[in-house]
Amino acid sequence: MNKRAMALGLSVAAFYQPAWSAGFIDDSKASIGSRSLYFESDQRGKNGVDQRQSVTGLRVDFNSGYTEGFMGVGLDVMGLLGVNLDGGISPHSPATSNTITPLKTNGTPVDNWSRVGANARYKVAKTELKAGNALAPNLPVLVANDARLLPQSFQGAMLTSQDLDNVTFTAGQLNRAIGRASSNWGGIAAGGRKGSDAFRFAGADWKPAKNLLLQYYYAQLDDYYGQSFVGLVHDLQIDSQQSLKTDLRYFNSHSDGKNGSDPDYQYKSGYNAGGTGKIDNTSWSAAFTYALNAHSLTLGHQRVSDSGGMPYITNGNLVNGRGRSEGEGGASVYLYTDIMINNFTRAGENSTFGIYRYDFAGMGLPGLRAQWTYVKGQDIRGIGNTTTGRYSEWESDYRLDYTLQSGSLKGLGVSLRRANFRTELPTSTLQNQDQTRFYINYTYALW
Repeated sequence: MNKRAMALGLSVAAFYQPAWSAGFIDDSKASIGSRSLYFESDQRGKNGVDQRQSVTGLRVDFNSGYTEGFMGVGLDVMGLLGVNLDGGISPHSPATSNTITPLKTNGTPVDNWSRVGANARYKVAKTELKAGNALAPNLPVLVANDARLLPQSFQGAMLTSQDLDNVTFTAGQLNRAIGRASSNWGGIAAGGRKGSDAFRFAGADWKPAKNLLLQYYYAQLDDYYGQSFVGLVHDLQIDSQQSLKTDLRYFNSHSDGKNGSDPDYQYKSGYNAGGTGKIDNTSWSAAFTYALNAHSLTLGHQRVSDSGGMPYITNGNLVNGRGRSEGEGGASVYLYTDIMINNFTRAGENSTFGIYRYDFAGMGLPGLRAQWTYVKGQDIRGIGNTTTGRYSEWESDYRLDYTLQSGSLKGLGVSLRRANFRTELPTSTLQNQDQTRFYINYTYALW
């Protein structure tokens, strides 16, 4: 566990000990959860890496209530353990990226890895501050990744306020991150070799009407980029069986500090105008979802500007300088096109996507759901600033989920997912590949 977070949690607990029984303990919750994952990835290129691996993990959470008084104080503690059951990457290589487990110096998976995190919570009226190293933001400018066994976490502070009716304000600063398959903290970067000193963000979610949400956020990753986001979500209830949802998203990103001049802070993700790694991007998407009874169909379009790919937060393998992958990789982006293998954010990429969902509760099978997603990206500018060609890529994902609705194991969930990805790009870190995942999830409330 991070020593500073531990000291903060213990000092808070000690200072407010007399008030524990008045909310801190009485309103607390604790749970233990398990996730098992079978992961299979077949990279179909000549030098592709195959991965077939089974892992299981445990997560223990304690979330206190708040102490009494003008300022309530609380504490969150999270413990994580991952265990490798079988398999790994082939061929073994210390430099090969393993997205499931950390690697040993010879490129084989470690037997197990673990970490502990904690957040102190302070609340006045409807304003809450969280500070610690177990933060998991879910914002348009930063989405913590939880797509493998253990979740990605961040260190820093986040403030959320709902004191103004129909408006939620969010602000914060983060300075470290830990990957979904790592026990080592690293800097926060955006495709470069060095981590930034700070990622700052602020924004608001405003609901001027019950069925309308307007969003604005601004984020700054020191020495990488500044980014503005504007969003609109509107839900039209046609009748009791039909609805139409409109979701519009716009990102504008520009260079900050050392980006574009210092090689350690260059953004290298495909084509970049001028070849200096200087960030200059606009990306927008429009999605429309029509729901009828148990059916749901989403159709949308997304466009990334020609000058460079859309930047987003990573804490990649090069940031910590250990010379091998220890699972720091893995990132999520607030886009419909961020799916199993690819996120379709390359320079010039012009994507069309569709998502079909069906809820089998309409057939008397509650808890069973199916989904198919297809994305086609075209007009991609190639690798390097001198490439003039245009390329395309596509991905098709299939998903089947089931959650037990009753019995002693109520809440036990299984998820089977399959993805096929193909790209025309002549050189790419993302090769043609087929991927299968099978999850088993269960959470038990201790109290």
